[in-house]
Amino acid sequence: MPLTRDEDIKALLEETRTIAMIGASDRPDRASYRVMKFLQDQGYRVIPVNPTITGEHVHGEYVWRDLSQVGVEIDMVDIFRRSSHAGEAVDEAIAAGARSVWMQIGVIDEAAAARAEAAGIKVVMDRCPKIEIPRLGAKVLTSQ
Repeated sequence: MPLTRDEDIKALLEETRTIAMIGASDRPDRASYRVMKFLQDQGYRVIPVNPTITGEHVHGEYVWRDLSQVGVEIDMVDIFRRSSHAGEAVDEAIAAGARSVWMQIGVIDEAAAARAEAAGIKVVMDRCPKIEIPRLGAKVLTSQ
């Protein structure tokens, strides 16, 4: 079952350091562009993943085609895709060994969430970290 308790979501946000954002955009009018910058400002490393702008840079980070190319440990995969594409993103997250997946507001895929959980991955669904971080007072923990 996806995480719903405030204390569980806060703990996940505080233990996360590296976020791969599937569906990151280089367009300032897009929510993913603004959320990526917000997350960076909070102290997270955010790695953009978007096949249509691969090789470009967003907020100083190189944009990768897919998660398999990233090459660093991923704590969280933040999914900015339609619900109909969320399952594919979750399967990529499982294959990449991500510790959690976060489906943005309006992104709901119960079957994909169940696959992630069966693989030992924490799931948050239909929420936005840009809203949850200030609401919960979550801070990136700087030491492990």
